[in-house]
Amino acid sequence: MDRNSLTQRSPDGHDVPATEPADHRALDRQVLALAVPALGALVAEPLFVLVDSVVVGTLGTPQLAGLALAGTVLTTVVGLCVFLAYTTTADVARNVGAGRRDRGLRLGVEGMWLGLGVGVLLAAVLLVTAPTVLEALGAPPDVLPHAVAYLRWSAPGLPGMLVVLAATGVLRGLLDTRTPLVVAATGALVNAALSVALVLGAGMGVAGSGLGTAITQVSMGAVLAAVVARGARRAGVPLAPSLAGFGAGLRSGAPLVVRTVSLRAAILLSAWVAAGLGTVTLAGHQVVAALWGFTAFALDALAIAAQALVGQALGAGDVDRTRRVLRRTLQWGVAAGAVLGVVLGAAGWWIAPLFSRDPDVRGAVALALVVVALTLPVAGWVFVLDGVLIGAGDGRYLAVVGLLTLAVYAPAAVAVRALADDGAAGLAWSWVAFAGLFMAARAVTTGLRARGTAWMVTGT
Repeated sequence: MDRNSLTQRSPDGHDVPATEPADHRALDRQVLALAVPALGALVAEPLFVLVDSVVVGTLGTPQLAGLALAGTVLTTVVGLCVFLAYTTTADVARNVGAGRRDRGLRLGVEGMWLGLGVGVLLAAVLLVTAPTVLEALGAPPDVLPHAVAYLRWSAPGLPGMLVVLAATGVLRGLLDTRTPLVVAATGALVNAALSVALVLGAGMGVAGSGLGTAITQVSMGAVLAAVVARGARRAGVPLAPSLAGFGAGLRSGAPLVVRTVSLRAAILLSAWVAAGLGTVTLAGHQVVAALWGFTAFALDALAIAAQALVGQALGAGDVDRTRRVLRRTLQWGVAAGAVLGVVLGAAGWWIAPLFSRDPDVRGAVALALVVVALTLPVAGWVFVLDGVLIGAGDGRYLAVVGLLTLAVYAPAAVAVRALADDGAAGLAWSWVAFAGLFMAARAVTTGLRARGTAWMVTGT
């Protein structure tokens, strides 16, 4: 019998057993069952900022600017703590796959305690240093008091938000992405009601928006923690924290913090390039970056599914299934990137007028979206492989190559800022450097890792 009738070549370069269409459909259903609710939860979170922006925007420009600046600080802080979701997803999924659900839940409980502790510490730091931090970011005198008010009133919500991250990771590891979706969607509605009631009804101004967000985040954390705690009690898992658990969580999360910092640095560097080129480029960059972020949600949802499924497969010692998940989620990621790319590239000339009346900005946005459209299939590959390696617990490799890819991108970014002109060409070259070169470097480093077996450590 022909060997090719029994095997097929996977996107990562390995021969794997050919699967029947029914097997593909079963895996597709599992991926979609995880990815679609995860996408809903990812989209629900930005609604917090959107609703706050709409409500606070009725107060005036300085208030809205204060919200934007303080919101950037909070988003950055929470973004650096996303390791809480990643590590708990990988740890819980791996142990569940190995038949050690109780140990997985114990690690998840420890992760939530770590999130609570880190959140309390960060909240205290922001309460004390809010004026200093915001002045360092260049807050104008008329904006500073509003930014300080929002940051201080919203800071107490950080412990709740970080517990949400950790608890969401636990539930993802259990292949439950629906509960976080329900909680996130409900939280978005509650936040909207509180924002209107406190900002406009109670007359608290920007402070009311911050307070409403904090109340919502603490409530969401409490609900998700209760869900995880109920499951832990059923499995006979103790709920008390331990110093050993704190230490283990910090050690496992540190590499992912480095990875996240490298990604944040690249994003900030792209904004620095646009700011240096001129007003038209910077305005266009804001629009393109927002649309890039939106497409990232869809690709992130597939990465979340890959994290959980790979973690469980490796925990069970099933290398063949790990390869099947890798292959199928890569196909989904590249295909989703291609579809999103076609939509953005074709609709760019109609999307741009929605964001600006300036014909120069419109032209710059439309041209840059063509660049983004061509690179989105590569981005789909990168996002999924990122999720696969995180699910495999390969954080150290991701940290190292994160710094490496940043080092590759930085000279190109500096060159674009020095040589390009303001306008459409400058914005296009900026996104060639970021979405093209930076994402290509990430695709190569993650792809090479996936071709090998060093990341496929089985068991717990």
